[in-house]
Amino acid sequence: MPLYSMMNLRASRHPSISYRPIRPSDLEVLVKIHGDLFPIRYEMEFFHNVVHGRDIVSWGAVDRNRPNDENDELIGFVTARIVMAKESEIEDMLRFDKSRSDQSLVYILTLGVVESYRNFGIATSLIREVIKYASDMPNCRAAYLHVISYNNSAIHLYQKMSFLCIRRLHAFYYIDGQHYDAYLFIYYVNGGRSPCSPLELVTLIMTYMRRGLKLVFSRVCKNSEKSGPKRVKYRDKGCLLPMTQSKRSITMEGPESDNV
Repeated sequence: MPLYSMMNLRASRHPSISYRPIRPSDLEVLVKIHGDLFPIRYEMEFFHNVVHGRDIVSWGAVDRNRPNDENDELIGFVTARIVMAKESEIEDMLRFDKSRSDQSLVYILTLGVVESYRNFGIATSLIREVIKYASDMPNCRAAYLHVISYNNSAIHLYQKMSFLCIRRLHAFYYIDGQHYDAYLFIYYVNGGRSPCSPLELVTLIMTYMRRGLKLVFSRVCKNSEKSGPKRVKYRDKGCLLPMTQSKRSITMEGPESDNV
């Protein structure tokens, strides 16, 4: 296939999209599409790992209704890697048995569709392939990815597919001398979930609040017993001991609450 810009590739009148693993024969086109679509430049080692399946799984989209010599050429792709949950950056966002070393995740590396083939649901189908792959691995607990903060179409896609945005990472990308934030999205599978459900989070917060109030109340009572008649004197001066003590308690409890 001639190496004209894949961004200007024309879709067939009635596309017939099918999906297959990426193969060594896709190397040249895969490099070209990445170069056209992404501001980040990938090393050739990455592409060789993709086409030869070295620690990377991948799916390609092709249009069977293109001319015969092009009906097996890539028009879209997704690449991913299996990582161990214990070694991942989202370990704190997972509830899993940490005594087991076989708990894994699928990290989506790149996803792209040439411009003329967008709005055919190809990206959605490619992500579904990844989700199915992750779901078919009994020890896998989630699929996750990063997306640059200004890529609104990608953000909308992941939200529509029920990915959860769990974190914003400041200055995650460095492109052409400028830093950009990234969002971290996750899709839980096989019973994987956040360490705290919304209900559990509220329950924990209420528990800490009750604990703090009890601590404040007990300390106020002790101070009152010790101060005796001086209590009125302090109040006349506007010295609000209960409030001061309460602030100290909140400060003590705060770090625990923030880490829930």
